[in-house]
Amino acid sequence: MLQVLSSAWALLLGMMLLMVGNGLQGTMLGVRGEIEGFATFEMSIVMAAYFAGFLGGSRLAPEMIRRVGHVRVFAALASFISAVMILYPVLPNTVAWGLGRVIIGFCFSGVYVTAESWLNNAADNSNRGKALSLYMIVQMIGIITAQGLIQIGDPGGYEAFVIASILVSISFGPILLSISPTPAFDTTKPMTLKELMKISPLGCVGMFLLGGVFSAQFGMSSVYGAAAGLTLMELSIFIATFYIGATILQYPLGWISDRMDRRILIFVVALVGGFGAVAGFFLGGDFKMLLVAAFFIGGLSNPLYSLLIAYTNDYLDHDDMAAASGGLVFINGLGAIAGPMITGWLMADSVFGPAGFFAFIAALMFVMAAYAAYRATQRAAIPVEETGSFTVMSPTATPVAVEFAQEYAIETELEEQETANEES
Repeated sequence: MLQVLSSAWALLLGMMLLMVGNGLQGTMLGVRGEIEGFATFEMSIVMAAYFAGFLGGSRLAPEMIRRVGHVRVFAALASFISAVMILYPVLPNTVAWGLGRVIIGFCFSGVYVTAESWLNNAADNSNRGKALSLYMIVQMIGIITAQGLIQIGDPGGYEAFVIASILVSISFGPILLSISPTPAFDTTKPMTLKELMKISPLGCVGMFLLGGVFSAQFGMSSVYGAAAGLTLMELSIFIATFYIGATILQYPLGWISDRMDRRILIFVVALVGGFGAVAGFFLGGDFKMLLVAAFFIGGLSNPLYSLLIAYTNDYLDHDDMAAASGGLVFINGLGAIAGPMITGWLMADSVFGPAGFFAFIAALMFVMAAYAAYRATQRAAIPVEETGSFTVMSPTATPVAVEFAQEYAIETELEEQETANEES
């Protein structure tokens, strides 16, 4: 672990600052939208725009890097992110914010692609798993830290947006000044969605549904908190609790997934997550119960992302895993675009009101649980000793990070097979 920190500390620090800036701007928009009097559905479109941009960036950024190189792409996208964050309070209307969110989503996706390829290049077989774990941990720390910073300044002013812009600008300093070699960049052509659906129907359906769940958390939790009348302090604690739950439960669930039928675990995790959302729907007026709901929703939905990838890998040859990763990320992105808009409609006063936030998450989690139970009846389970290793992944990951994780999973599996052969 210390070896990874010594070789990649600048990159990890930069990524943490990036996540602080990204988390801060996302939360502040929800609060500021309520102050400006924007309708919930209008804000849902604004929030969905980020995921549309992110999906486009994950597809186009690799070609940009091939044409002009890592450093130029990294620096150019950083400039756009900082500029848009400052423009939010200057242009307080939903059209401008929606366009800004598309740009920011696109730019952050490109930045992640660039940073993840650098991290992959810096890691080797002995520390790749530790590097990946640290990368996910600093992302979570960044988002959680961002929620504490929303207390700074008047939410109706511009201070928080300026701070977010400054943090993003600062984050590129240690990264660009410390990394000298630029890695060769190449990504695998994704497997067709038809082929992927045939190989793993549960993996595809689960990733689509999970895209909606995660985008509701990341995009609409601040809108919910503002509409529900939470104070700024309560809102920051509420949003942070999603990611605290994800950080705490990710590794225990990963350990369990390597020791049982993953379809059963997907069913149980989705079912419990759905009941957590039901608790938020009916008991959200009690702030303590609201935090319990957030903890279980975040703590169970985030590991589901890694779990669905691991489950899909169980039905793939090693040579096909990287190709499948691009398709899974794309499917997840499609669900993420739709998530905030459907959530915004359900949160309208004519439907469920603010509690529609939890109704949407509950519905998706229960559908996932039901489909996992159905798929368990359609084919025999793969023996546990023949399944691949669980690798921690974040729902914000680009195809580069997922391929990075696939490489580690393959290497781990091959090492385990070699050890078993030597012992026998």
